[in-house]
Amino acid sequence: MKKEIQLRLNPEVAFDEKQFVEAVCRAEGLSQAADRIEVRTLKRSIDARGRKVKVNVSAEIYINETPPSRITATKDYPNVHHADPVIIVGAGPAGLFAALRVIELGGKPIVLERGKDVRTRRRDLAAINKDHVVNPESNYCFGEGGAGTYSDGKLYTRSKKRGDVRRILEIMVAHGAREEILVDAHPHIGTNKLPQLVSDLRESILRAGGEIHFDTKVVDFIVSDGQMKGVVIGEGEKITGLGVILATGHSARDIFQLLHKKAILVEAKPFALGVRVEHDQQLIDQIQYHCSGERGAYLPASSYALVQQTDFDGKQRGVFSFCMCPGGFIVPAATSPGELVVNGMSPSRRDSKYANSGIVSAVELEDIPLEYQQYGPLSAMMFQADIEQAAWKAAGATQVAPAQRLEDFVNGKDSQSLLDTSYQPGLTAVNMTKEVLPDFIASRLRQAFKGFGRKMKGYLTNDAQIIGVESRTSSPVRIPRDRESFEHTEINRCFPCGEGAGYAGGIVSAAMDGERCAEKLMEKYG
Repeated sequence: MKKEIQLRLNPEVAFDEKQFVEAVCRAEGLSQAADRIEVRTLKRSIDARGRKVKVNVSAEIYINETPPSRITATKDYPNVHHADPVIIVGAGPAGLFAALRVIELGGKPIVLERGKDVRTRRRDLAAINKDHVVNPESNYCFGEGGAGTYSDGKLYTRSKKRGDVRRILEIMVAHGAREEILVDAHPHIGTNKLPQLVSDLRESILRAGGEIHFDTKVVDFIVSDGQMKGVVIGEGEKITGLGVILATGHSARDIFQLLHKKAILVEAKPFALGVRVEHDQQLIDQIQYHCSGERGAYLPASSYALVQQTDFDGKQRGVFSFCMCPGGFIVPAATSPGELVVNGMSPSRRDSKYANSGIVSAVELEDIPLEYQQYGPLSAMMFQADIEQAAWKAAGATQVAPAQRLEDFVNGKDSQSLLDTSYQPGLTAVNMTKEVLPDFIASRLRQAFKGFGRKMKGYLTNDAQIIGVESRTSSPVRIPRDRESFEHTEINRCFPCGEGAGYAGGIVSAAMDGERCAEKLMEKYG
């Protein structure tokens, strides 16, 4: 017999397997001694709105019955070694999941990744952190798994209309992710676990007869008769196929420039720009969990989600937290020498003593200074690039990042000293308003931080600091596609995909978009 139950429990009961099973049995009047009972959690979410933190849990109870497998996904894919090829540019979440879906539908994916495999890529990440050397082909954004490999691995998405979220999560579990990602309201994998997951996804593609080529940069597109027939790589080798899925990620500026140069329609797109703010994780725990000391052994490092409407020059814009990383680290995410970009990530245990989050302001196209109009559809991208270069110069032209204490920033004061940080290349004190951020961004951030301080008492403090710049929240360029066919609006057999094309905003939404592009391509041309 199977039964579902809803419970509201203390954290020490909800997160301790033995106590949890005992609580379920008590609630249902069941005897573990008399019956064969198995309890399986379906969903779990933390409710910290009251003075005492509670955990809402839904669970299945199996009485004298063996539970079925939690997942239906497997690592068994058909052999497509001799099938028609489909070209996929980029091996991030969109590209990898597009490749798996192409295999399921009978095509042979040929994945072209400009960066290195996940293991070799680590050396280039170490070079950024220790030696301040940015390899433009292999970094925190480019390489196997894309930016998602070295991130928090957050899997929460609101994009449920774009595809089957559960299916994506099950594929991840089949390839080594913890089953907890099927249960938690805000699941995450962790940057220390993601590389192996990505490697296992790669092996499934190769085992089925697909191809993945690293250190392989697309330098041109083969277009004739209004169709994208293939791509040109490296020194001129041509690769053709049924179609091309462009899953390049939001930082592939050379691809955007190439498309524009070849008169393939691209559009400027609103994005967001701001900073990373770093607090002591214990402070965030105390604010969110209403505790005076440590949060306790059973509660995870707490997070927050904040939004504030701001006004500058009569224009209303939202400022919001982005990619909040509890128990995490700030990392250098530049993709070219001469620029400074920061991002955040967390290990699976989220056990760093720091909490960080992007705090960014929406940048609409009308906000971009007039001098950037000369760049046409690349105007937002060029504006973004100039801010990153200004941050690099202001901090001394290395990967040392410009920073300022939080209250000093809000009050317009220079910081005489900075706090310890998780950012390995180091920080230098800079007046972010005068030297890095445009006036309209700095003003909006100051307004927002004041509002955040009212919403979370203790948040606005000089025991926190801002680190800049957080500028790669999303692509500043959209590659337009038809709503129904997912093909480029002017070029057939070209399927813009994922974050880089402007159609996703995280690991899961990118993976779902990759699957849908693969389905559309195979439906029409397979």
